[in-house]
Parts: sequence; structure tokens; C-alpha cells
Amino acid sequence: MPSEPTHLPPGPVRVTPEPVALPEPWRGSRLTVVVPTYDEAENLPRLVARLVALDLPELRIVVVDDNSPDGTGEIADKLAAELGGAETGRLTVVHRTKKDGLGRAYVEGMTRALDDGADYVVQMDADLSHPVGYVPQLLGTLHSTDAGVVIGSRYVPGGSLSEAWGLRRRLLSGWANAYVKTVLAIPVRDVTAGFKLWRASALRALDLPSIESTGYAFQVEMHYRAFRRGQKIVEVPIHFEDRVMGESKLDGAVALEAALRPLRLRRAENVRHRR
Repeated sequence: MPSEPTHLPPGPVRVTPEPVALPEPWRGSRLTVVVPTYDEAENLPRLVARLVALDLPELRIVVVDDNSPDGTGEIADKLAAELGGAETGRLTVVHRTKKDGLGRAYVEGMTRALDDGADYVVQMDADLSHPVGYVPQLLGTLHSTDAGVVIGSRYVPGGSLSEAWGLRRRLLSGWANAYVKTVLAIPVRDVTAGFKLWRASALRALDLPSIESTGYAFQVEMHYRAFRRGQKIVEVPIHFEDRVMGESKLDGAVALEAALRPLRLRRAENVRHRR
């Protein structure tokens, strides 16, 4: 087993919360974490170190980098080499030629994970807002239920947001969830959540190549498809951390798509019902 990546700041790797230990055969699950990146050079080494420190020997990581100007792709390649390169397959890097949206990056990374034999796929941001310690809890919940997807939720009892989030961000996030749930009638508390774990069979049922959303609306479209296809959705509480380094990728075009996509999904569903 390769040692922990050395492309890291010195000091212990901190995991919050403490990850739970899973019994066999759950511990040996073929689990792949898909991480899209764009200018995450400071955060990616810390995230990778925390993931490989988990007691999940079959865990794999797929980094999908959109040609980051800050060299994130090159750093990902170095981390992959430190973890044994192609010989172990512990970390795979997908290099894209341009910034093409979070949704397209996830589709490419998830497709790669499924093609490589993953039984379970985690969606996770590179900015450390999703604490790695919850990954075994998501996996344990999925194994103990018949859910197609388990969501790390900020808005179920026990969930919380970083204190660094100001009132404006809290109100915007709460409004976005209420808006989407009203338009699409999805029985999910945190319908815009980006931290979740899927069964491979559930992902295949969603027809990933036909996903239309490119930005953060991708999260909503995935939840909506899962709901409309009758998949069981389970939410578990998490504490959502605030980004420490780097900048948010949310801009005006992404926000506009996030606002319009639920209306388009609802319209498309109404058209199908009238046929």
C-alpha cells in the first residue's frame, strides 16, 4: 500500500468528524470518490490525504480537472504517482481541455468510475466543505437501507452550516431549496446538496449521458431524476464547512441556470405526461 501523499503541508491530517469503523464486508466496498476541480491547488492535497486515511482499502478517487490555471491538474498527477500510479489505480486524473461546468465534469468522472468497476460512487467538492469523516457514515447508511442514494444533508435535524456563513448566504441557500421543492415537488430537505453517495445501479438508471445541466443545477436534476424513477432517497445530517482557501465558482451564468433548470425539468415532465 503506497504511503500517504507527501505533497502536503506538515502536521497531522485532521478529519472532522471522526470516521466510523465499518465491519466487513462493508469495509471492503468498491467505492470511488469523484472530485471535480478548477483552481483547487491548495485544497486537493488535503482532501486526498484525508480520503486515503480512511479505513476503506478499496476506496478509489477520480479527479476531473478542467485545465486549472493554478496547476491543480499537475498536482493531481503528482498525488496519483505518490499513491502508486496506474499500478494501484488509487487515484485517477481526468484532464479536460477547458472549464465546461460542474455537471459535465461529474458526468465524465462518474462514467469513468462505473466503467472501472465501482459499486458505489461518492460526489464530493474539492474545497473541503464536505468533511471526509462522513463518507463511512454515508456508506454504512446505504448498506443498511435499500436506498439508491444517500445525501449528506444540511437541512435535516442534526445538520448544520458553518458559522462563517453570513445571513445572506443562509437566506439564499434556504430560498433556493424552498424554490426547487415547490417547483418540482421533491420530498428532499436539502435538494441542492452536493455531497452524496450513489449505488452504481442507481446511477446507471439515471442515464448520465442525457443529463443537461452544466452547473450547480446538476445536483437538482440528479435528485429529480432519482425521485421520478422511484429510487429511495435517504438524508443523513452533516455539518457543512466553509471554504478556507480559494474562491467560489458560483457566477451569474451558473446562478441563472440553477434558477431556470427546475422550470425546464417540470415543463419537460408535463410534456411527457400529455403524450
